[in-house]
Amino acid sequence: MKVLGIDTSSLAASVAVIEDNKLICEYTINTKKTHSQKLMPMIENMLKISDININEIDIIAVCEGPGSFTGLRIGMATAKAISHVNNLPIVSVNSVEILAGNMNLCDKKICAILDAQRTQVYMGQYKFENNELKELKSVDVVEIDELITQLLENDEEWIIVGEAVYKYEDKLKEVSNIYIPAPSHNVNKASSLCTIAVNKYNKNIDIHNCYNVNPMYIRKSQAEVEYDAKMKRLNDGK
Repeated sequence: MKVLGIDTSSLAASVAVIEDNKLICEYTINTKKTHSQKLMPMIENMLKISDININEIDIIAVCEGPGSFTGLRIGMATAKAISHVNNLPIVSVNSVEILAGNMNLCDKKICAILDAQRTQVYMGQYKFENNELKELKSVDVVEIDELITQLLENDEEWIIVGEAVYKYEDKLKEVSNIYIPAPSHNVNKASSLCTIAVNKYNKNIDIHNCYNVNPMYIRKSQAEVEYDAKMKRLNDGK
């Protein structure tokens, strides 16, 4: 069974194909170039150089978010288009779960974080038990200072993984029970996405088609927040 993974939830864009328990190919670009410019060429080049035809793909794994609103829409639209043309099922996985999946041999508790702008992060907490990723706290958006205080009071050792560790690295390094992994672990990887998706598919969890899979935004976009504030001011002025 071949799985095509697509993750555009963060600054990085990552695509991969796994077959059963074997990684066939993976392509990750962590630059500011827009996902709309790089995603389809990445998929096409990866499949071409790996001698894989899209008709050989059995499942599409897609990151549902949270993360960049624009990035999520691009990744989701691409997954839906490929699914529609090839009549393929789609398995959705959230972005912080994918980051936690990068730490599959870790025996500590894992807190995965992505930048949610301002002073907030998207966060989920996990732990590997018997080689299976277990959710300790579901995905949410929190203030970074509040999160650090919670982890410090917990008095356990934590691995903090994800793109947002670099934004708050100075704060995180001051906390004795928080550890930051190598840079290779702090980027969303489509190979981790595919691995989690296969486990979900085998358990009949989060399986969709091209019509009913949607992004997970968690909160309103900044444009929506500003619009709501504007409408409130207008209504208050009546």
